[in-house]
Amino acid sequence: MKKNLRLFLFLVFVTPIAAKAQFESFKDSVVQLYGVVMTADSLKAIPSVSIVVKGQNRGTITNEQGVFSIVVLKGDQIEFTSIGYKPKVALIPKNLEGNQHSMIQLLVEDTIYLPATIIKRRPTREQFERDFANAKVPDDNLEVARKNTNEATLAAMAKILPKDGREATSYALKQTAVKSYYAGQLPPQNIFNPLAWAEFIKAWKRGDYKKK
Repeated sequence: MKKNLRLFLFLVFVTPIAAKAQFESFKDSVVQLYGVVMTADSLKAIPSVSIVVKGQNRGTITNEQGVFSIVVLKGDQIEFTSIGYKPKVALIPKNLEGNQHSMIQLLVEDTIYLPATIIKRRPTREQFERDFANAKVPDDNLEVARKNTNEATLAAMAKILPKDGREATSYALKQTAVKSYYAGQLPPQNIFNPLAWAEFIKAWKRGDYKKK
């Protein structure tokens, strides 16, 4: 009994001290990193540079002036990447004093050599006019949207696409409501309903009853 009491008292007094020491150690390792990313040759700010802590799923990007700010830990590796520039990795010193660190990161342009493109003119004016008239111009976004919202296209898609959850639920609820409304009596016959005959004629003209 005394042994258990001693162990309990030991945990009560020692555990908070150890936790506080661990928290202070973690707090000391946190660093607010801020700085600017610039070109190495002309010292111009580079916007939208991706800044990622290697090995962790977190990071940030530079603003229009190339300025960034991110919370890191001492000893982290920070990778700077941007299209058209060589990637650069910077190391946060483990023995850094304080919890703030500023830096100016320079990126070097990455030269990419593309294969040569030879532009030749058409031999004759007639051949140019013929090729120009037969050239297929891809549809722009407005024309693509117009084709996708065409009445015939929407009707064809409505026939082949299955009902989603909302439509299926609405149909099931309507069927249940009809059954409940006519519970204990015979439902009306639509053979003498002119509206039902009108819908039948329209469906017949559309070809809904043709064998597929």
